[in-house]
Amino acid sequence: MSTPFPEISPLVAFYAFATFLVYPLVPQYVYRRLWQDITNNTYPVSDNTSRCDPSNTSSHNEEVQKAASLFSLYNELISIIPSLAVTFILVAYSDQRGRKITIILPLIGSLFYALSFLAVSFFELNLYLLIVSSFVSALFGGSGTFLGGCFSYIADLCEDGQQKTLRMAGIDMVIGLLSGVASLSTGYFLRAAGFNWPFFTSALFLCFNLLYAVFILEETLQRPLDAPLDGCLRRTAMHQLAYGVYQLFAAASRRRNVLLMLLLLLFGSFSFANMGGHSMITLYELNQPLCWNEILIGYGSALSMTMFLTSFVGVTVFSRCRVPNIVIILIGILSVMAGMTLVAFAKTTLMMFLVRLPMLLAIMPFPVLRSMMSKIVSKTEQGALFACLACLDSVNNSVAIAVFSSLYAATVTWYPGFCFLLSAGLCVIPLVLLV
Repeated sequence: MSTPFPEISPLVAFYAFATFLVYPLVPQYVYRRLWQDITNNTYPVSDNTSRCDPSNTSSHNEEVQKAASLFSLYNELISIIPSLAVTFILVAYSDQRGRKITIILPLIGSLFYALSFLAVSFFELNLYLLIVSSFVSALFGGSGTFLGGCFSYIADLCEDGQQKTLRMAGIDMVIGLLSGVASLSTGYFLRAAGFNWPFFTSALFLCFNLLYAVFILEETLQRPLDAPLDGCLRRTAMHQLAYGVYQLFAAASRRRNVLLMLLLLLFGSFSFANMGGHSMITLYELNQPLCWNEILIGYGSALSMTMFLTSFVGVTVFSRCRVPNIVIILIGILSVMAGMTLVAFAKTTLMMFLVRLPMLLAIMPFPVLRSMMSKIVSKTEQGALFACLACLDSVNNSVAIAVFSSLYAATVTWYPGFCFLLSAGLCVIPLVLLV
């Protein structure tokens, strides 16, 4: 580009901090409210041993675990369809009208979600109002829409393939770094000030982000609003979306289509296995025999987020050393398989911290796959491509959380680690696709 553009990294950084400031708190808040409703007792904050004492509350603990996982299931099911539709439409539409809309609308939805949590927590409203707020915020798109817009924005600015890979890996690194800082502070924040202040702080950061996106971030696709619309742009948004995705495959060679479909399947299968396992870790830590408090959960979440930073370092080093992309993806998949297998058998606090170490390179496949797909499509197809990726990511995240939540509710009484073994086993699918 001939003119300098404002960095998108601060936008991603503040979004990651605001999101992960409350992300570890949401299951804890739901867990505590359900504990009070089911046991008719105050949640034991200062003494976790009483909560996990087998002689007192074992049956209650299992009942709360089931209720919390089912709440997560309902929450995901109610938001998946609107989030999917909005993601698909906005990111593809950005090929003609610019990327900012795919960034601004999800920020509005996230702000509404944070304010809803604050209202429910502050006024002690009905817990299931959070499911309604999830549905409303999904109408503005979700994290998949936001990140799809950001990656499309980066793709517009990068000409060189290696630069594109490193910039996308850098975005993942920024997400991990700020998410780690936020996750580390949540436990202390919760113990010192309760749930209200973290939700309020998250809303403030999202407000700042929204102002940055509206007034500072510039558009990469400079199409005047009064410019005449061509035949494609006269179509409705849905027709235009279908046309863009159709052109993504119809105008290309058979070899490119096969390669693109293979990469999409690889991306989707790995994302499903990875997200499904990670979504149940907080509930697993709250359960016996770990019975972690908010401080330990914060440390665990922060340690998990370091995988974004170490994966960025891994992608950078391997790329500089000319390691083939397939090998980088293979290492990342094996990292998730090893980590999830160890989580299934973690019974002590030390072991639960150590299982994060094998997963330090778990994020490497994502930026590499995005870059590989971005390099094989044209400049005018970046939005359609990242619409497919964002849509696929949204579907994977929602379906994975829903599936693993229901499985966890069904297996928590006889083997809580089953979900993590399933996550590791599902990683065989992307391994087979690599062949």
